Amino acid sequence: MRVPVPDMARIPVVSGLGEALRDSAVINLTSASTMVVDDSPFALELTTQALAGFGIRPRHVCLGAAEAMEILKDQNIDLLVVDCDMPGTDGYELVRWLRRSGLDPNAFVPVIMTAAHIRRSRVAEARDCGANFVVTKPFSATTLLERIVWVSRDDRPFLEIGDYFGPDRRFRKKGTAPGEERRADLIRKLEFESRKASAAVEGEAV
Repeated sequence: MRVPVPDMARIPVVSGLGEALRDSAVINLTSASTMVVDDSPFALELTTQALAGFGIRPRHVCLGAAEAMEILKDQNIDLLVVDCDMPGTDGYELVRWLRRSGLDPNAFVPVIMTAAHIRRSRVAEARDCGANFVVTKPFSATTLLERIVWVSRDDRPFLEIGDYFGPDRRFRKKGTAPGEERRADLIRKLEFESRKASAAVEGEAV
């Protein structure tokens, strides 16, 4: 079942955006209602600090999926940043629950997942639970901002196929033929390019 593209314009993004964020970009994210979920207080603090660096003050900060679910049932959010690995209900289960929850508009919210290690299986699981993007920890504020800008412009329709409900998993660059570029492959390519860029700035090895 194909459903309309969700309205992601609630995350206000203004001017100067390309595949990578340009220095001249002007971004206004101060009004976005954001939720961050991570079982590690240290990682939670780092993520909220990175978001605060470009104007996002997370409205909801949760140490587990159960707390996040209760808030999501009652409060609308514009962006969800959630850790993949958490005890009990992990990030994948949380996103899967959210997509199938029937909560409007939260079931359609852009989701960025964070993970200490990105393996093919993790990318596939994030894709299959309905997330929009995966970011490798530790990440720079610039990398996180680029991914937020990317998901805010993600215009793929939502599909319901069997147990899956989420963004169309066929993910390709504009102008490529269907099936020519798989979503997981492009995610890995973008993650590699982002790590290279961060290493060049910070002097780290890729």
